[in-house]
Amino acid sequence: MLKKLDKLLVVSVTLLIVIGLIMIFSASNVTSYMQYAKSPYNFFIRQFIFLIASLILSFFILRFKIRYYKKLSYIMMAVIMGLLVGVLIYGKVSNDAKSWFNVFGLFTIQPSEFAKVITILFFACFYGKKSNCESLKTVFIPLIVAVATAFMIALQPDLGTTILYLGIVFFMFLALPISSKIKRNSVLGIIGMVAIVLLLMLNNGVKLLFERQIERFNFLDPCSRIYSTGNQVCNGYIAINNGGLFGKGLGNSTQKYLYLPEAYTDFIFAIIVEELGLVISIGILALLFIVLWRIFLIAKRCKNARNTLICYGVFWYILLHIVINLGGLLGLMPLTGVPLPFLSYGGSYLMSLVSSIALVLRADYENKVPDAR
Repeated sequence: MLKKLDKLLVVSVTLLIVIGLIMIFSASNVTSYMQYAKSPYNFFIRQFIFLIASLILSFFILRFKIRYYKKLSYIMMAVIMGLLVGVLIYGKVSNDAKSWFNVFGLFTIQPSEFAKVITILFFACFYGKKSNCESLKTVFIPLIVAVATAFMIALQPDLGTTILYLGIVFFMFLALPISSKIKRNSVLGIIGMVAIVLLLMLNNGVKLLFERQIERFNFLDPCSRIYSTGNQVCNGYIAINNGGLFGKGLGNSTQKYLYLPEAYTDFIFAIIVEELGLVISIGILALLFIVLWRIFLIAKRCKNARNTLICYGVFWYILLHIVINLGGLLGLMPLTGVPLPFLSYGGSYLMSLVSSIALVLRADYENKVPDAR
């Protein structure tokens, strides 16, 4: 089976994960020791454990035909919605958001990250059946589920994940094999539903955005606010400027010494540029776009709508993460706390990301081996 997988995609993803592990250690060791009084290897070890779990899960994903996931995808969607309700009640608060479950005090799980991949699978399995694409009534069902899921994520509150989640849903919807009339009516119906909900919330004095989220829209000229809302972006600029073309050398970042908050998560690319330089950083971005290119090609080769939709969903999942993360880092859009694929620290995100790649590789295998469908 391994011989039939897209080798360029596998190699590119492997290189990105290895680079990510190295840079997570480099970017987090100071914070782990100085801020949390833990081993410098703390975040590296946690990420590595989640990587092993991700690879084990991916092994099982690769072994099963995608058509077997139809009923399972519905169950998983119901479970993840239940977890999103549960996290609002029992979740752990971090950075003013209640988005995580604390598991035995050892690690945290973020249900909203898993919701993205499960929704991709749910949409693909539902719309992969031709009869579900022939009437407005059936087409509307997954959209209602997705809007409800996005609403629960927004309540945490997690604006970045909500926007990204809705972006994945929107672009997958545009790729559906349905008539333009049904698409138009569905979009208008959803816009109407959202508008009514927003009006009701405003009429009842509900705040749509929290103060912390409003501050993030003030992202222009961050260095004039370096001691307040511009702290992260401005220190990210300093890290990028420090790196120049060839960098200061692996491990030699100065901004990771508690100057740059979230150096090993949202802002890891700034540390990569500072230590490895712009030349190597562009090479890393090239690897990310090779991954996107291979996923797009696999989507074009798929023999059925279900597998095609999975690949397109994963394509937009990764691309939106790249655009939103780098856009926030460079001050082109508000900060949203969205991680950079394969490079940022985050166990739930890594498991979701690697699992999604396994689904794409399984689709590619089914393209090449008709008996495997």
